[in-house]
Amino acid sequence: MAALRVRVRQHVNPLAQKYQESIRPLEWEKIYAHPNQPLHLDIGCARGRFALKMAQIETHWNFLGLEIREPLVDDANRLRSQLGLTNLHYLFCNVNVSMRSLLSSLTTGTLQRVSIQFPDPWFKNRHAKRRVVQPELVEELAEYLAPGGTVFLQSDIQFVAVEMCDRFAANPAFQRQGKGEWLADNPLPVPTEREIATQNKGEPVYRALFTKIAQ
Repeated sequence: MAALRVRVRQHVNPLAQKYQESIRPLEWEKIYAHPNQPLHLDIGCARGRFALKMAQIETHWNFLGLEIREPLVDDANRLRSQLGLTNLHYLFCNVNVSMRSLLSSLTTGTLQRVSIQFPDPWFKNRHAKRRVVQPELVEELAEYLAPGGTVFLQSDIQFVAVEMCDRFAANPAFQRQGKGEWLADNPLPVPTEREIATQNKGEPVYRALFTKIAQ
């Protein structure tokens, strides 16, 4: 079923005051038909089409897309409802403010996969704090991700991919797969819209996979 494409600003400043309020803990049993299924968290899901296709393929998983642009979240949830998917939800929030509150209400071991794909690069050094992968976010994911769980990172901007990898590698809870080299292929069955567009232009995509190790 087709949905109208919502027009919103391409970037919003996550440090703005309007995005500093933390969300309340979720009642997972009201969101998913089977709340104890393994959870895939897609951080910065944009229009949510990646999570939508994943939820249709992997019905034994739950998917939660997080996005800071509220109109995109509203549109994605409308489409989810039209399709009758009970293992998919989208949430408007600033992950760097709300992650702990969000994950603290999860059943231990539920969070098993995280993806952060093509985040806003914020090229200027003075805007570095606006990038989504901050050390605090890595620490929170390390605390709540199940041992053996994975974090998939990708970007078409090399310095962004390197910075994300450096921050996960700096945390002893995570181990990079593939001997520190970029992955040639996406290990997930669904590419993002940005990934497809980048590859169609013949440009590189920088990918890495981290595993949460038992401590």
